[in-house]
Amino acid sequence: MTAGELVDRFGRRHRDLRISLTDRCSLRCTYCMPAEGVPWLARDTMLSTDELVRVARVGVGLGIDEIRLTGGEPLLRVDVIDVVRRLAALPVELSLTTNALRLPSLAAPLRDAGLARVNVSLDTLDRTKFRELTRRDKLVETLAGLAAADAAGLAPIKLNAVAMRGVNDDEIVALTRFAVEHGYQMRFIEQMPLDGGHTWDRHAMVTQAEILDRLSSAFTLTEVPGRGAAPAELWYVDGGPATVGVIASVSAPFCSACDRLRLTADGQLRACLFARTETDVRDLIREGADDDAIADAYRRCLAGKKAGHDIGEPTFVQPDRPMSAIGG
Repeated sequence: MTAGELVDRFGRRHRDLRISLTDRCSLRCTYCMPAEGVPWLARDTMLSTDELVRVARVGVGLGIDEIRLTGGEPLLRVDVIDVVRRLAALPVELSLTTNALRLPSLAAPLRDAGLARVNVSLDTLDRTKFRELTRRDKLVETLAGLAAADAAGLAPIKLNAVAMRGVNDDEIVALTRFAVEHGYQMRFIEQMPLDGGHTWDRHAMVTQAEILDRLSSAFTLTEVPGRGAAPAELWYVDGGPATVGVIASVSAPFCSACDRLRLTADGQLRACLFARTETDVRDLIREGADDDAIADAYRRCLAGKKAGHDIGEPTFVQPDRPMSAIGG
């Protein structure tokens, strides 16, 4: 590994850090969490803002130039505005993934603190389906949050929808049309084995090919060149400029170009969403480690990164932590 950069043994340079601010969430999406009995992280195990910013600053010194704040639901963190303000002072592009429920009151303060843009989870435009999927009747509030982000200038706004067979796959065209009409960027995500109940079934998953087939029935799609390390493969909709994307982590994995690392809310570095090992930086900091030791933790984490996630291989084992506890 190069001494001053986060380059792994496969030559992938890592520039993107996803930081989970909390494992708690205000929704209970069926593909992510069980309805009840979620074992939350203990408060004293979670990184303080000073600790979180310090880990991020060391990462920036190693080449990180993009930070995405995730959860759980990151806007549930009480000091989220302060977190954004302090991270935005670093030379990074700062974005956030949210369910949008708190954006009506927080969109403008987040923008003023330095947040550049938001990704919003929106799996359906049907209120009954939304209630069944999230176990909360909050579609109206989600749409209000989207409008608040738009009004605040948190652009581009990207919409994320997990495509699920027999649940919302009949809305692929409608969601895309909604996004195009509002100036948002639609992204469909293949359902991944990261659910809290470990009930994922590959055969029930809606694949990229199926998503594109649905879209092609209503739109003319033209592939956007120059994907780079982005997780979404993009297509222009009816000649553009609007685009629609698919994150095909299962059927068309993009591991060879991955440039992402993750920091959990309780201070564990992860080289992959599907990693079975973590590198502890929380205890390092609390034991008095200097910045060089934190940099070494980044390198140790990356040294164990595999060529791919191995979904579909006989050796694949779903990680113990669900997505909500890892950070997307």
